[in-house]
Amino acid sequence: MGFAEGRINTGDMIRFQFKNIVFVIEDTRIRIESFGEFKNQSKRGFLEVHIAGENKKSHAGVKMINSSEGARLKYVSHNLSENNLSIVQESDLIRTNTVFASYNDTNAIRVYTEICNISSENIVVEDVSAIVVGGLTGEEAVSMDKLYFTRFIQSHHLECQPHRSSFKDYGFVNYPGQPVSQIKIAFANIGSWSTKEELPQGLIENIETNKYLMFQIESHSSWYYEISEREKDIYLYLSGANSTYGSWHKKLAKDETYRTVTAAIAFGNNQNDVIAEMTKYRRHICGNCDADKKLPTIFNEYMHLSWDSPTEENTKKYAPVVAKTGIEYYVIDCGWHNEEPGECIYPYVGQWKESISRFPNGIRATTDFIRSLGMKAGLWIEPEIIGVNCKDMLEYYDDDCFLQRHGKKILVNDRYFLDYRHPKVIDYMSETIRRMVEDYGAEYIKFDFNQDAGIGTDYNCASMGEGMELCGNAFLDWVEDMKMRFPEIIFEGCASGGMRMDYKSLATFSLMSTSDQTDYMKYPYIAANVLSAVIPEQAAVWGYPVGECAKNEINNNQIIMNMINSFLGRMHLASHLELMDESQLQLVTDGVKVYEKISEFKRNAVPYMPWGFTDYGAETVSSGIRWGDLIYLAVWNLSDVNYAEITFDKKIKNVDVEYPGTSNVDLIVTEKNLKVKFCSPQSAVFLRIELEV
Repeated sequence: MGFAEGRINTGDMIRFQFKNIVFVIEDTRIRIESFGEFKNQSKRGFLEVHIAGENKKSHAGVKMINSSEGARLKYVSHNLSENNLSIVQESDLIRTNTVFASYNDTNAIRVYTEICNISSENIVVEDVSAIVVGGLTGEEAVSMDKLYFTRFIQSHHLECQPHRSSFKDYGFVNYPGQPVSQIKIAFANIGSWSTKEELPQGLIENIETNKYLMFQIESHSSWYYEISEREKDIYLYLSGANSTYGSWHKKLAKDETYRTVTAAIAFGNNQNDVIAEMTKYRRHICGNCDADKKLPTIFNEYMHLSWDSPTEENTKKYAPVVAKTGIEYYVIDCGWHNEEPGECIYPYVGQWKESISRFPNGIRATTDFIRSLGMKAGLWIEPEIIGVNCKDMLEYYDDDCFLQRHGKKILVNDRYFLDYRHPKVIDYMSETIRRMVEDYGAEYIKFDFNQDAGIGTDYNCASMGEGMELCGNAFLDWVEDMKMRFPEIIFEGCASGGMRMDYKSLATFSLMSTSDQTDYMKYPYIAANVLSAVIPEQAAVWGYPVGECAKNEINNNQIIMNMINSFLGRMHLASHLELMDESQLQLVTDGVKVYEKISEFKRNAVPYMPWGFTDYGAETVSSGIRWGDLIYLAVWNLSDVNYAEITFDKKIKNVDVEYPGTSNVDLIVTEKNLKVKFCSPQSAVFLRIELEV
């Protein structure tokens, strides 16, 4: 169905539906009447666009609503098909085209908006939403202690920590009679680390109706969400950076168009349900390549092993032991490329040429040795930065090859940042990747990014926020070009662990580091939650079975827990496996086999959290993946508590200990209830659970 372009008459009312969104066109305006199970009582539209110099008719502080064009936009036309909808609106200054898309297997919608300057003069856009959704209070205003919001706090070494509070706890009060409020739940990420403080996602739940809404913003850098009140209704505003949060504005010449970030919204009847819907949506947009289809296992020398100082000698000592476990990829991390000591290497990086002192026979000899053992070889690179002491590259690059502000190159923690809009940067870094692949023998390349560039660059753009957006887009375009040029290579994304766990990045990279957490006892608090942010086949999780035990006695419980930490996502093993005895190495080998056994299952399964999200410091933790009535479940005992009790939604048909091979638990099954009794503290078990159909 589609409507030809042409305005409707005042007084006309047209209602139409796209998936579970109902639109109403009335009095030349279009609005969303219901979004999933959320009923919009506001008469406002679903877009906000503010133009510099125009009136922001608001008494609402710095909230993004009541923009100059939000109330002026009039319906023009729409075009509707099974899985796509576009809606055109106009004011005197702009034409907007909001594009909705869906997929048949998920209850989720993705959306972005294009705005075009149709006036006779240049305009400056200060704020623009991808979408604004109202109706979160329902048809009858729900009590604010019945409406909850979960935000996902981030930090280096402590990624994906959900925090759930009621709207009452956030300061909202009940209606009617309350005047327009300045209270809001909002967050603005600013900079090139897109997830350094919070993930670009959130979960809204109405505990009276058991209706859940989950959103994500797909931005590689700055982004903003806002939840607040207007016209006795709670709304959700999703966007990239704006003038207030992110120093963003965009100049549009006559007939010039700008496209917003993409947002996605999923619906469900409980936490697991709504995360499942978002997971299925993410699988449609995720980055992938043929080499990564079987989700191969990875060993990386960095963690608790070589750190920043790999050598030819050490790799030849470690790799034969790793090969015995069945690992498929062996990655040499930071340090293969410079002569400086590992503890001071970062200010000197940028050439990306092999270190002769560390690899006297050339890095190719070492990657060939890795291949001779039946594994594929990988290398690390930090392609967006140049160390402050990397004189050769600072002489090679011109000043306009770098991100800069006020005519000066941005310098953070001894790093300058490359601007991928510049052909000289593209040429050198493309040659670098070619050299790593064809000359050095890399079959896997880990792209790291260990510092945030801040608010952006003011070079060759209208605002610093726009500069950040343009540079981020240029970098990802270059990565896509490298993927097309080298389709046999797996490209991993990383930013000091999980500081770029956004789905613009994850739409490009095959997998993404979830953390640089070095303590295996803390990693379960990340691994148990992180599948709410990253699909299982993209969530890279470290497992370091020896770890600090290299200095002490190696403990079997530590080996088991580290292996289980990595089962639900993408296995990234590390540490001194060569120090293990045969029985201990067999535990690792058995773990690799379990991971491989569930890999195909993982590509279809959705996250399953029987206790909901995990709080940091919990004594016991449980999380898994589910496909139909089959569940693979990790249960961690992180204290001296000796049991965990789990209730399922169906009667339990069968429970098996999948790992370790020799059971370290007793299992008691009663109807829908499973009691796991641990034989020792600080241990873990991986279970295969079948439920009755």
